[in-house]
Amino acid sequence: MKEEKKLASLGKAEEGKSGKLTMNQNSNTRSVSDIVQARARKFFSKKTLHQRLPITQWLPKYNLESLEGDMVAGLTVGLTVIPQGIAYALVAGLTPNYGLYSAFMGCFVYMFLGSCKDITIGPTAIMSIMTHEYSVDKNPDYAILLCFLSGIIIFAAAVCNLGFLITFISKPVIAGFTSAAAISIASSQLKGLFGLSYQSESVIEAFSKLFENIGDTRWQDLTLGLCSIVVLLLMRKLKDLKITKVQPDDSTYVRIGRKMLFLISVGRNAIVVIVAGIIAFAAKSDTFTLTGDIEAGLPAFKAPPFSTWDNGTEIYFSEMVSNVGAGIIIIPLISILESIAIASAFAGGKTIDATQEMYALGMCNILGAFVQSIPVTGSFSRTAVNSTSGVKTPAGGIVTGLLVVLALAFLTPYFKYIPKATLSAVIICAVIFMVEYETVRPIWKARQLDQIPLWGTFLTCLFWKLEFGILVGVGINLAILLYGVARPKVNVSTVLRKDESGPHYVLVEPRSGLFFPSVDHIRGQVTKAGVGPAESSVMVVVDCKHFTGIDYTATKGMKSLCQDFERRHQPLVFTNVTPGVERGLCSLIDDIVIARSSDQIDAAYKNPQSSAWRATDLCPGFCSIK
Repeated sequence: MKEEKKLASLGKAEEGKSGKLTMNQNSNTRSVSDIVQARARKFFSKKTLHQRLPITQWLPKYNLESLEGDMVAGLTVGLTVIPQGIAYALVAGLTPNYGLYSAFMGCFVYMFLGSCKDITIGPTAIMSIMTHEYSVDKNPDYAILLCFLSGIIIFAAAVCNLGFLITFISKPVIAGFTSAAAISIASSQLKGLFGLSYQSESVIEAFSKLFENIGDTRWQDLTLGLCSIVVLLLMRKLKDLKITKVQPDDSTYVRIGRKMLFLISVGRNAIVVIVAGIIAFAAKSDTFTLTGDIEAGLPAFKAPPFSTWDNGTEIYFSEMVSNVGAGIIIIPLISILESIAIASAFAGGKTIDATQEMYALGMCNILGAFVQSIPVTGSFSRTAVNSTSGVKTPAGGIVTGLLVVLALAFLTPYFKYIPKATLSAVIICAVIFMVEYETVRPIWKARQLDQIPLWGTFLTCLFWKLEFGILVGVGINLAILLYGVARPKVNVSTVLRKDESGPHYVLVEPRSGLFFPSVDHIRGQVTKAGVGPAESSVMVVVDCKHFTGIDYTATKGMKSLCQDFERRHQPLVFTNVTPGVERGLCSLIDDIVIARSSDQIDAAYKNPQSSAWRATDLCPGFCSIK
């Protein structure tokens, strides 16, 4: 009836028109025009401006207090990122200057587009080791191209609102990947710590080569490296002591002293590297294994390389992309994962706009490629430093970026005196705290089954390849999810008569949705309940309150189930059916019985059983469509 009324009203509306084709075309044109105008008004609205250019939200409110906090935090993070950038470039298999090239553009871009005040964008341990995986023959052109392509893919994913795909990678998978990556990175730095020189591609190979070459250990490098690790760990602990906490009743001098101790703690990497560099400068030239000459000056602003040279042969863009392989997908994925996870951790209870973070991260990589950057993302360690240093807005990144630029412009000649053992110590001390051993017990308590993707990811990443570990973890997670969908729990109970003289009916309650993977299982469980507890005669009631939808395959399965019960002359009733599920069932099943109340279930029980048994014979309000 509703459809007929709707058609009638549409017919009357058409009669009021001229009936000419041109009129319809004009109407359609106006409709499209209105839609475009509405979209344009929404896109160019003030709300969209604030959402997609977050600097417009906090810049009008900027004050001296914010400036002070951003200056202190920016300088602190800058002192952290300079030695880390040099070290992470070595992890990526590149010369140290590329680590510094990667450390400033992200800071500038994120100030305009970033929505989280604490995040700092730059080179990280995980991104560096992944870059090493896919930079063919340690050619920096591949690393720069990876940065550009990663930015393009991340930005395109943001435009298409594909951020939801990240939710398919669970916390256990992330924990397993991060922990394995940390161990892989630390093992790769043992050669620098011992003053050795060899190539290794896996954890097992790294330890194997270490023991093979242990006799060639340079005791000077090992001593300096171990001392650097001890000092770094002690200085890291300093910021957690009560003496560094500013108290309300502190005098000005005491307050300054406490802040200085805090700055010494968070700037420990720079301090240790500077002291080690001075020691190496004062010692004989062959005492320590040094970083060596670093290309001085700022990088040229130019387009990323879309071709490169290998032994005199030019390699074009298509072949470069082919050589990079899965890195084009894996690196953007990991970049998004790291950045979103860090933003969530430092959100302070606020909702994170994942799409905007992806826009910002994409632009950081795209523009970073124009200054020869390797792929970058949010850094957890530097973000933590930024937060504890009292940053107020993303403008702290300007100070960090400028400090890196100044270091590139004036200090690169002195970086050659930095011992490799000290840089290895900096990396090891940064990554050992990424091993998330503390999550194993909570995961076990929450859901023991989650241990499978955790350890599957961890072991695959550790003993095979990092990218395959993520795929294995996601595959295990999806298998667990699909098994739950295909084999939902089904509760079967017998409801007794009011006088408890015998069974009233058997209630079957599936605990999840009715879709094609689960239909055979649910059908089997209902049949089993009908033949077993119901003894092929007692009425069976299927409680559909957990069914959110239904598909064609499931409807066909339910039709076969109804036919099975009808052949046994056994009543089958569906109850608590949502409108959507009801439409689906009634579209193919002529004689389905749907009870909308307990009274209707009672009426179905009292009705005599026969082959001509119909819902309309029982009680008004039943669904029985022919």
